[in-house]
Amino acid sequence: MVIHTRFAPSPTGRLHLGHAWSAILAHDFARERGGRFTLRIEDIDGTRSRPEHVAAILADLDWLGLGWDGEVVFQSQRLALYEAALDRLRGAGLLYPCFCTRADIAASLTAPHGPEGALYPGTCRALPPDPERLAREPHCWRLDTAAALAGLPERGAGLRWHDDAAGWVAADPMSHGDVVLARKDAPASYHLAVTIDDAAQGISHVVRGRDLFTATHVHRLLQALLDLPVPDYRHHALLTGPDGERLAKRHGAPTLEALRLAGQDGRALAESVRRGELPVGIGPAKA
Repeated sequence: MVIHTRFAPSPTGRLHLGHAWSAILAHDFARERGGRFTLRIEDIDGTRSRPEHVAAILADLDWLGLGWDGEVVFQSQRLALYEAALDRLRGAGLLYPCFCTRADIAASLTAPHGPEGALYPGTCRALPPDPERLAREPHCWRLDTAAALAGLPERGAGLRWHDDAAGWVAADPMSHGDVVLARKDAPASYHLAVTIDDAAQGISHVVRGRDLFTATHVHRLLQALLDLPVPDYRHHALLTGPDGERLAKRHGAPTLEALRLAGQDGRALAESVRRGELPVGIGPAKA
């Protein structure tokens, strides 16, 4: 089997050291095994994605000495793939339009809680078809997770996936409720787009942060529904700042661009990261 990994940032801001950590791990895992490393730009958030962020991502990776194979892949050029998957799920009766806002869900007294907070309480699940309302009101499309599992052998009881650290994990997509697969402001959600793209690109090993571990429960269900291959997963520890919070722009994490423009040696920085010699105050998050 040819090892194939990817780094898939969203161009909604500048990269920071946490991104570098993830990119280096994915890059090195493939290179050490004679495999392929792909760069995918997840740019379907039309309200926040910016060309200047894409340019900075390319410059940052080059500065770190991380080369990728083939052309850069842009999700915005793959919308037909996502729509085809949505049509297939819609045709199977597994999607329904949802008109609720985040405030509606947060205010619902019946909303259960999952790994990422309040789950959708199913308010729109049983609404009768209303083409006029669909044409008039903003809406997303949600997966009827219970119905999706009911259509699988043994109601999906055999769904599982493998993580390098956790071993075999039984998939529990119900813990996420009826997830959004097509957003009001974007043609596909992260869950749908990343699952489709990893399969289409032949990604054998998904190397990504531990913050996305629970999302894999949803991705495993989508793989089963759409007859897609299941990659191996390697969810790595996140880097944290002095306050113990994961590195992020909102926490003042220095950007790679700032370090690059300040004259730091990117390849030397990458080698330090590989050796675990992180800047003072930055370290891996505890499990």
